[in-house]
Amino acid sequence: MEFKIVPVGDSALTIVFGSKIDPEISRIVRVARKFLAKKDIEGVNEYVQTYATLMVHYRPVDIGYHELAAKIEEELSQMDPEGERLKKKTILIPVCYGGEFGPDLPTVCAHAGLSKEEVIRRHSSVDYLIYMLGFLPGFVYLGGMDHSISTPRLKDPRERLEKGSVGIAGDQTGVYPMISPGGWQIIGRTPLNLYDHDREDPILYEAGEFIRFVPITENTFREIQKQEDEHSYEYQWIREE
Repeated sequence: MEFKIVPVGDSALTIVFGSKIDPEISRIVRVARKFLAKKDIEGVNEYVQTYATLMVHYRPVDIGYHELAAKIEEELSQMDPEGERLKKKTILIPVCYGGEFGPDLPTVCAHAGLSKEEVIRRHSSVDYLIYMLGFLPGFVYLGGMDHSISTPRLKDPRERLEKGSVGIAGDQTGVYPMISPGGWQIIGRTPLNLYDHDREDPILYEAGEFIRFVPITENTFREIQKQEDEHSYEYQWIREE
């Protein structure tokens, strides 16, 4: 397993495992994150996974860059990236497509030359790998969208997108976990609170897991929204045995 370690400012370093977006590189980054987290290295605050790198935030008063880099290199030399195959974990995200929840669905249909039903089918028939989180707490960068429904961003971004808006931008799809400006083509909305700072786990998922969008009706949207407000909704997962 090849990697290199580079400094990032005075309190972080990055472990670089590759230079492209690739599911296998993403898997190795996730294995390394979990492997190093178990080592409880003194001075380390957090490990942050990205597409092909792992950023390590640390306290310089407790450990210096060179000492930490040497420690990480020593630990990773003992890790077998093939020896730990992490089980697939997929969260089901209900989405009401079109109408007031997806004002840009007609645009995506016209660009793709497909019916509304077919765009929804293609968008919701994939298990999307979460490569990384960023931009907003809980905002996911996903891989695996069907290229046939790829649609350019809006020329004029909206000043406000509602929480839970599901959109397409080029070859990417994603969900806005909170109210935000944005230029993605909005095709639907989920009633789930993807980010809740009062929850024990504020973000429902993590990098390396998967998301599957599940089409629902407007009535079901309202029902789930009410359950979320009452903190009674049970999140649905598919776990590989």
